[in-house]
Amino acid sequence: MTRRTTRWIAAAAIVLVTGGSAAARDQAGQQPAPLASTGNPYVRDAKQPIDEAYTKKMKEYTTAPYFTSPLVNYLPASKSVPTPMAVLKDVAGAPGILPYSHEVYQYMRMVEKATPRVKVFSIGRTEEGREMIAVAVSSEANLAKLDANRSNLAKLADPRTINMNDDEADRIVAATTPIYYITGTIHSPETGSPTALMELVYRLAVDESPYIQKIRNKVIALVTPIVEVDGRDRHVDVYRWHLANPDKNWPGTLYWGKYVAHDNNRDAMGLTLALTRNVLNTYADWHAQVLHDLHESVPYLYDNTVGDGPYNAWIDPILASEWQMIGWHNVNEMTKFGMPGVFTHGTFDTWSPGYLMFVAAMHNGISRLYETFGNGGADTLDRTLTPSQTSRTWYRQNPPLPKTKWSQRNNNNYEETGLLVSLNQFADNTQYFLKNFYLKGKRSILKPRTEGPAAYVFTADDPRPGAQADLLRILQLQKVEISRATQPFTVTVPGPRRPNRQPNTTDTSPGRDGPNGDADAQSGQESPEGPRNKRSAAPVMENRTFPADSFIVRMDQPFSRIADALLDYQYWAPDDPQRQPYDDTGWTFPELFNVKVTRVNDVKVLDAKVEAVKGEVKAAGGVTGTGAIFAINQNTDPSLITLRYRFKDAKFEIAEEAFEAGGQKFGRGSFIVQGVSSDDLGKAASDLGIKVTALPAAPSVKTHPGRAPRIALVHTWINTQDEGWWRQTLDIRGVPFAYISTQALTNDADLQSKYDVILFPPVGRASAQQIITGTPMYGNPIPWKTTELTPNIGKEDSTDDIRPGMGWTGLMHLQKFVRDGGVLIAVDDTAEFAQQFGFTPGVSTTTSQRLKVVGSVLRSKMVDAASPIAYGYGDDLSIYADNPPGKKARLVERPAAAHRTIRIRCRASWRRRRSPTSRARKRGNTRRSRRSSGATRPTSSRRSSVRASSCGMATRGICWSRVCSTTARISRSTRW
Repeated sequence: MTRRTTRWIAAAAIVLVTGGSAAARDQAGQQPAPLASTGNPYVRDAKQPIDEAYTKKMKEYTTAPYFTSPLVNYLPASKSVPTPMAVLKDVAGAPGILPYSHEVYQYMRMVEKATPRVKVFSIGRTEEGREMIAVAVSSEANLAKLDANRSNLAKLADPRTINMNDDEADRIVAATTPIYYITGTIHSPETGSPTALMELVYRLAVDESPYIQKIRNKVIALVTPIVEVDGRDRHVDVYRWHLANPDKNWPGTLYWGKYVAHDNNRDAMGLTLALTRNVLNTYADWHAQVLHDLHESVPYLYDNTVGDGPYNAWIDPILASEWQMIGWHNVNEMTKFGMPGVFTHGTFDTWSPGYLMFVAAMHNGISRLYETFGNGGADTLDRTLTPSQTSRTWYRQNPPLPKTKWSQRNNNNYEETGLLVSLNQFADNTQYFLKNFYLKGKRSILKPRTEGPAAYVFTADDPRPGAQADLLRILQLQKVEISRATQPFTVTVPGPRRPNRQPNTTDTSPGRDGPNGDADAQSGQESPEGPRNKRSAAPVMENRTFPADSFIVRMDQPFSRIADALLDYQYWAPDDPQRQPYDDTGWTFPELFNVKVTRVNDVKVLDAKVEAVKGEVKAAGGVTGTGAIFAINQNTDPSLITLRYRFKDAKFEIAEEAFEAGGQKFGRGSFIVQGVSSDDLGKAASDLGIKVTALPAAPSVKTHPGRAPRIALVHTWINTQDEGWWRQTLDIRGVPFAYISTQALTNDADLQSKYDVILFPPVGRASAQQIITGTPMYGNPIPWKTTELTPNIGKEDSTDDIRPGMGWTGLMHLQKFVRDGGVLIAVDDTAEFAQQFGFTPGVSTTTSQRLKVVGSVLRSKMVDAASPIAYGYGDDLSIYADNPPGKKARLVERPAAAHRTIRIRCRASWRRRRSPTSRARKRGNTRRSRRSSGATRPTSSRRSSVRASSCGMATRGICWSRVCSTTARISRSTRW
């Protein structure tokens, strides 16, 4: 007997002997749940008929009896409430049917009109103006008292409102209904959840079985059926094109949201996307206890609620226990139904707080996520799984089958069953979960004295007030309370501490000179290579006085954990059993915003005289002094580029040396502005938080023109995700640009007449050769354009065929652009493209065998302060790095010449870039080791303006060394 035959027999045996299993039904008929059964909790209501036609279709589209459960193998009938068939013209999960967002919303509002058990709420708009909704489903009585229930939940969410009185909390808990928030389709090609949630809403509203009645009476289910609405509509377009052209190759969904694709589930820290803010606001406004996000990838249902270690270091330990309780219960119940391939734990490490579901984890709720099996559309397909997906392990005792005919109906069955099991568990334990919700908030408030720290202080004399305000506004979006000192205050902080440096060693301490100053020093561990990195003794404590108007983020507040997680340093232990991080390992925001923040353990900081900050934090700005010449200090605040483009016709000169004027000091790179009125400049400066000094005459300092260059941003048709973050940043900062594809370079021999600068952001998964050749030209042309069949795609850019790349003609045109004085800025894989095709003489790449950087924050060292790239920065700069290709840049000596310095292997961004290996990992493939792009020391230090730091084991979120160069120079004749 073969192993495969054994597996099939074993699976059949499991479903036959499991109580209440799907296989226990007549295989030919897939009979619905029994009307009555002693001890069976899944009995239907004997008085309620089933929808025979709908149930028959469900049976037809379910490809095996063990791919459903007694909870969802029938649909109850209703005389007044329409089923999903009213809009879909077939059942949920039917082959060939993917509804647009407006169709899903239409159905939800039809149900709302038909029953008082459903209410639909608009929760915001996407970047492209599409609506997002939340659908509340519960008993009529619960929905009638939503406001009172929300008021109770608000008291539990902020225990200060009831003086942290446990007895009062118990009284409120007994009178309150919990909120279970479910979100679907944040990833556009993961298509099943909208129809599953349409049918779930119907079941919860209509089914009179005891099991569903209990859920309806004791829980309020809140459902956002589509999170990435823009991407959903585009993906439906692509799928419709596939249905109309069944024998042709069809495109992937090149654009999901307006800016990014898969990365939309890495935005829960920075909150740059509308969808993330809308979900966070909904979660916080409803004071939900759970955020359960639905995804698709591995077979058949991976509940990564439990996850692998290490867990995020800032969550409440209560949450870790809740994850274990909920996740294993989910597996147990679905296994008892005879549904194979349900497991938890897995390879997801639960470290990064960047995922949408972590909105709950960082705000005292419970984060949950399902990965169910999907086909990227509504086709029914024969799938052959890999051994890694079907192997039996300690956490996957009932694995998926080696071969599967998988349908979207199967997917819907699994999602709905898992959700109903979870909702039922909450219905059985409402007071337990509500009390934990209260306790997590209370423990967050007590954090300064039980765990620390007591506060984070943003000093009022930060040289980058604009960047400081940007970071504080993110904390405000995260619902963090911010105070402002009304007078100076003094607290005890760690004094200076330096590690014992050894020649040719790697030092992984944060260092004294980072944005958080001396307080950044942390105790470390010896490296696996021995004691050469051993730290010095613990630092001496010292008093430090902070000026009035300093911002204080106190930790005695309900959402202190999200502030702590974003502002603190991360440490991934080198000896942790989880050797391969699933995602980013470091994200310290003060480092990435390049602002000064001090972590204070001294509880005396809570006695400082403060006032609550009301409204959005803004940096002070405006014009002081008199005169028609204006000086603006270069402090690298991003708002400076916004100001430049607001007055693009004004004369901006850039100082090449530091100078003093008007009683103020100005550093290299400072702006000297003429040709704009004081009133106009003052209004802009006030809006942007920029301090401007008016002068009677121009200062005597060497300058060069600071033009507002004409910018083109180039994308490929291979992948658009990484460049999407660049587009978003330019849009946020008000910088105009042309958006062109690599194919456009082929058709334009005179790029210099249109553009001064061409930005070529990372492609993400393309070799230099692929950028030239594109994707293979076999098969049919693959269009990406707006048509009657595909009305939602082709708005960003369009082409008759996405397959061709830049081509050799396009390469020649780009080389001519650079030779004629244009500036090409390339990063990561496009920098390798530039190096390989002769744009950067004197630069080569080599593979590092020792350095490993996995989504870390590295500290770089500036060695050429006169370089325009270094203007406004100090000696140190923290950068985000994630370098799966394992490349490093190396400089080679070349003759002195007019030059421009460019970065080639650094990403000064905290945003997560999903690598090809990360995507493969999500598909269930074995995770592979990723090497960092550290680089060798250049032959001439004066030819490098910045060196990135990295650490030998790359385990600390911040590390310090001087081992690699990240810039190169190319000849050019003009500055911009």
